[in-house]
Amino acid sequence: MSFDPILLLGGSGAIGQQAARALRATYPDVPLLIGGRDLAKAQVAAAQAGHAQGVAVDLTRADLGLGDHKVSTVVVLYHDKLLAGLRFAQSRGVPHLSISTGVFEIAPEIASFMQRPNASAVVLGYEWLVGATTVPALHLAKAFGQVNSILIGALVDEDDAVGPAVVADFAHMNHLMPASLTRREGAWLWREGDDAKTVFRALDGTDIAATGFSSIDVAGLASATGARSVQFNLGSGVSSSRRQGGAFSTEIILELAGLDPAGQPLRTRHAVVHPGGAAPLTAMGIALVLERLVGLDGKPPVAPGLYFPYQILDAAHYLARLEQEGGQLLELPVR
Repeated sequence: MSFDPILLLGGSGAIGQQAARALRATYPDVPLLIGGRDLAKAQVAAAQAGHAQGVAVDLTRADLGLGDHKVSTVVVLYHDKLLAGLRFAQSRGVPHLSISTGVFEIAPEIASFMQRPNASAVVLGYEWLVGATTVPALHLAKAFGQVNSILIGALVDEDDAVGPAVVADFAHMNHLMPASLTRREGAWLWREGDDAKTVFRALDGTDIAATGFSSIDVAGLASATGARSVQFNLGSGVSSSRRQGGAFSTEIILELAGLDPAGQPLRTRHAVVHPGGAAPLTAMGIALVLERLVGLDGKPPVAPGLYFPYQILDAAHYLARLEQEGGQLLELPVR
């Protein structure tokens, strides 16, 4: 089956190149359009990806400067202040995935979808590492009859270098959003100051200083599970694997508490680990979302609607791909 090219806006950046490789690992023949303001950089990235074309993008034009180029979906890998990618996707009736919007600034995307709800599938892909917390957490929640709380601790190794676009996104969010969206005992609030400071235990038991982070994971998991308390904490330092003498990794600690199906108290603690760091885990999530949006897996493409990644990703498939890449979902002792 042939498919129109997938358009990666910002595809010449670090995450874009990782996403192209992640797609190529499973679908080597799917064509790509690597879009960017710098045509030369886009063409170099396209040559490296293979079966791809680098194109110059003009965000001020309705057609992005692409003319009659056909595309099967649009992926935005940077903060698109103009929503140019979303408008273009809706005009073509193709799915849209963005990964860099802060939870405090999603109103324009929501409004655009509400104005044209039947135009295309729109995926709010700015969960932490595009589903790396939500998909495993919802998989683990199946063991519960009732989930009362979800506590997330994400550790980014200080040696885990990312591209300049990612650095700019984090600087932008930290500047405009010093408080972190949290659900506590059923109430929505914004943690700030000392209330946002905390400590969580890494995979190897080391205490990691962390602060609250406004990831949209909090809203999605609270809505999906009914948990009355959900918070996301982000820490930076030495990952457990590097502390043990190996290479850096990225790790996410998931702690769930509630009642089992028989009504008895239940607490679980797990870690999502990827040996390559944050970028390849993000790229894996992007590739799996695109697989479903375009229907690369032979199943029908996702219907028009507004989605979180976890709503269109199959947990078993996600975890199998994680294991294939050397990652793991590990059960940890509960203290």
